[in-house]
Amino acid sequence: MTDVKAEWERALAEGNCERLLELFDDYIDSIDDEEVFRQELRRLGGVAVECDDPYELLHELGHVYSHLGDVESAIELYRKVVERKKDDPDEYATALYYLADAYEHFGMPEKAVEVYRKLLEHEEKVLKNEREIALTLANLSVNYDELGETEKAIELMERAAGMFERLNDQKNRLISLLDLAHFYYELGDYERAERLIGEVLRNPRDDEIEINAKLVEAEIRAGRGDYDGAFKSLREALLKAINVNDDVFGLVFDTLVDFIEGLFNEGAYDVIAKNMESFAELFEDDTAYFFKAIGELARWKAGDEEAKKRFDALYQKVENGELKAVLDGWKRPKLSLGLGL
Repeated sequence: MTDVKAEWERALAEGNCERLLELFDDYIDSIDDEEVFRQELRRLGGVAVECDDPYELLHELGHVYSHLGDVESAIELYRKVVERKKDDPDEYATALYYLADAYEHFGMPEKAVEVYRKLLEHEEKVLKNEREIALTLANLSVNYDELGETEKAIELMERAAGMFERLNDQKNRLISLLDLAHFYYELGDYERAERLIGEVLRNPRDDEIEINAKLVEAEIRAGRGDYDGAFKSLREALLKAINVNDDVFGLVFDTLVDFIEGLFNEGAYDVIAKNMESFAELFEDDTAYFFKAIGELARWKAGDEEAKKRFDALYQKVENGELKAVLDGWKRPKLSLGLGL
């Protein structure tokens, strides 16, 4: 602890943000006194806003402040950076982006829209970089959708998609088409949403784009009441995600679990029961027993008393505590909460 504290004090004195970032977890986790803890956060924040590239450090500070229920202190640091960078057009744009992103991250889309609009004006009048303008339009669009202004979101995303196409930026164009498909799904225009997903899946893409396309496809099929089709899309997404990374796999797995929970709440036990084996066969660990147990739980809830014995036997084979907790929750009766991905 003494060595870490000495290193910490030296890095603070030198304004060495790279070193502070390296020491952050070890030093912050070592502080037991809350007042000292908050004092160190304030000292660190004061140094961070003066760094040339403060954003990774601000991100870490933001998570800690959020955990303390003090998001405003995190946001204020980003605002100070914006103020400090305002005389350098490129740095000012970067600072505005991170402030808007922070508002978005902390669940304040209205504020995010306000800052993204300021960034868009700066990019259009000063920087005049078409790709950056398109990216900002896309970010604005997503936040308008969060505010329930889906038609405005579509207008902005279509502008962004057109710009990405002119720039031959295929990856960002496909991502914008995915967002558009989701927006049209929200408006109930499933036909247009499906056409957009079809276009994405016909084009060259990376794994994450294909996975997200399959998630939106599942969303659309569920909206149409085609639950078997939705399960098929989710299985394809999960199979692809197994070989990508943990974050993407976790997103798909959580989406699948939420979908199954929605079907349980709707009492759609038969469709659950007949689709679980196809997921179980993707795994060689106790996750396979988890999905098989879900199938038996659905049969039990549908009135098959023999399924209870099969469920209990499979439940005992599930070693993962989080998966067991999911099954525990579904064993209990619940009110209908509606279906949706």
